Amino acid sequence: MNIRLATLTDIPKIMLLIKEVVPIMRESGNLQWDDTYPNPAVFENDIALGQLWVAEVNSHIAGVSAITTEQYPEYAEVGLDINEVAVVTHRLAVSPRFRGQGIAAALMLQAEEVARQLQIDVLRVDTNTQNLATQKLFPKMGYEFKGEMNLKFRPGLKFVCFEKRLPTQNIS
Repeated sequence: MNIRLATLTDIPKIMLLIKEVVPIMRESGNLQWDDTYPNPAVFENDIALGQLWVAEVNSHIAGVSAITTEQYPEYAEVGLDINEVAVVTHRLAVSPRFRGQGIAAALMLQAEEVARQLQIDVLRVDTNTQNLATQKLFPKMGYEFKGEMNLKFRPGLKFVCFEKRLPTQNIS
């Protein structure tokens, strides 16, 4: 497996992955994504900002994740200080063809590596309350459940937020 920054030429393959994932999410009651989100423009913006990562397996894009410092204001609803800089994982998805191969975990570890490079000790992530797979993964990766919240841009849905604190880095 190779984890690398995405390029614009990856967008068609990323959108194929999203088209595989969305029906499975919706069948399980997770309405977090649909035919309008995430879309190519969202991923193009992530690429322009240098924050979209892909996991490749045998030249196939097996997973994708935006690793940003963008925090939703609603994180404050669960007691998080949104003025504290944090690395935040958004738009994490793994192709059903590659599930069970540690793709999501590898992308979450990439978020930790980005945090170390930026000398940021706090990582955050949120997911829909119906996304049981990630709610199992995040605690295994050392993330602590912080609470349930709403997101203004996804009305009618509930989300759960997690946080991980890395050991304080010595800055020389």
